[in-house]
Amino acid sequence: MTAAGVSPQAVSWCAALICAAAAAAALSRPGREVRRARLLFAGGGTAGVQGPAPWLWPRVWLREGEKRLRRAWQERREWVCLPLGCLVALLGHSVLPLLAGVLAVPLVRRWLAARAGQREREAREAAVIDLCGTVAGDLRAGKQPGEAVAEAGREDLGPGWAGVPAAARFGGDVPAALRKAGSGPGTQGLNGVAACWRVAVDGGAGLASGLERVAAALAAERDQREDLQAQLAGTRSTAVMLAVLPVLALLMGTALGAAPLRVLLHTPAGFGCLALGGLLEWAGLVWTGRIVRCAAGESGGGGRA
Repeated sequence: MTAAGVSPQAVSWCAALICAAAAAAALSRPGREVRRARLLFAGGGTAGVQGPAPWLWPRVWLREGEKRLRRAWQERREWVCLPLGCLVALLGHSVLPLLAGVLAVPLVRRWLAARAGQREREAREAAVIDLCGTVAGDLRAGKQPGEAVAEAGREDLGPGWAGVPAAARFGGDVPAALRKAGSGPGTQGLNGVAACWRVAVDGGAGLASGLERVAAALAAERDQREDLQAQLAGTRSTAVMLAVLPVLALLMGTALGAAPLRVLLHTPAGFGCLALGGLLEWAGLVWTGRIVRCAAGESGGGGRA
């Protein structure tokens, strides 16, 4: 199946409409800007903190627009697939790249969500290590365990942490609250803190030394994982470079006047080569990712043993 019968005007109109819809969806924040504008241009009102002077309004609007654009880019970066698909569709006079861009949006969103989740897990693991060191330092300074945990104030440990200071402040079951908070992603180290707390309360062992050992074990595990990621970075870079090579080849062919997009999108042989190449590209990326995951699992398992 080819797209030879599709006119360039239809492709142009379709691309323009999709780009406009994506831009409107990325920049729209209904309700909040209306309330902000009403507050800004209300004129009268109660006495209090006044807004900026009229000659400073352009600067405030530019700054607010920059913040909105930055927030929209951080939240909806996957929509960049649509302009890229539209550009390739206009260059190749075919709707197939546009459809590929539309299909790539949920895949890129899922990939970005996985990366964001990984960063959040790493941040929470670092917060658990910092919590152990802070509480251990407060205990050695003479504070009581409940007071030290209640004053820790680690909101970056997720919503499950809210019950831990409350249990420590009002005499609740602190180990149970720590185990509940440790069930989230990246906070598994709190289970070790709960075990140290239980041993210290029941057997009279030193809680500060136990927390320092937990922090040292978590830091060692994190360093081992970072060292493994550094060793596997070369494999990932090679896979990405091999995945980008076909795109570079298309750019070089276009620069030399060979019109590779016309051949790939408007001839049966080119469309077959495009489908086969995309399938092989996907299989290579999946295979490389599986190799990297297996290597990371085996190394991690050996380190834990």
